[in-house]
Amino acid sequence: MSIRKVNFVPEEYYHIYNRGNSKREIFHNQGDHNRFLQLLYLSNSETSLRSNRIKMPYSVERDGRLVSIGAYCLMPNHFHLLIKQLEKGDISKFMHKLLTAYSMYYNIKHKRIGSLFEGKFRSEHIDNDRYLKYIFSYIHLNPVKLINSKWKEEGIVDIKKTIDFLEHYQFSSYLDYLQKRRPEEAILDKKSFPNYFQTKIKFKKEIFDWLKFIPE
Repeated sequence: MSIRKVNFVPEEYYHIYNRGNSKREIFHNQGDHNRFLQLLYLSNSETSLRSNRIKMPYSVERDGRLVSIGAYCLMPNHFHLLIKQLEKGDISKFMHKLLTAYSMYYNIKHKRIGSLFEGKFRSEHIDNDRYLKYIFSYIHLNPVKLINSKWKEEGIVDIKKTIDFLEHYQFSSYLDYLQKRRPEEAILDKKSFPNYFQTKIKFKKEIFDWLKFIPE
């Protein structure tokens, strides 16, 4: 897995995403999800840390962060990250460590060989405040497609059921913006991002407003 040659700009925000090769599933069970989340934390360090040898991975002191992570979501065959490039950090280095470590874990566990991901990870530069705020909702609303794949085109019939589903989905940072106390909150560095949602009520309202949107 080669590191891309294009440099990311310090202090800028990026939407990072990638999916399984040939759209294959890359997360099959709780263990797969948990390993990737642990690697989100452990790979964000100047030194290499092996998650399979650490009992409490989110308590490990890291030797300098490479990036700041503002939001994330894991879906069955892809993932989304909101990342800020730090002055001395390197998104490419972080992603190389993350995807290499997870690919090695996955191939050993599931007894396969070859590339797990579909080429190099993709990135979009977030160059304005409106887009940045939108990305928080976009990433956290991804799991809705698991219960209604056409919700953006057809709208949501049962918003309460949808909200309940999101609040029980463990594999995104949604719960952390609801201020639920859990070890995974250590993955995020909220202070490096604009404080759009000063309270969990404001965050829930933002999500609710997107869900009640009726397509024309």
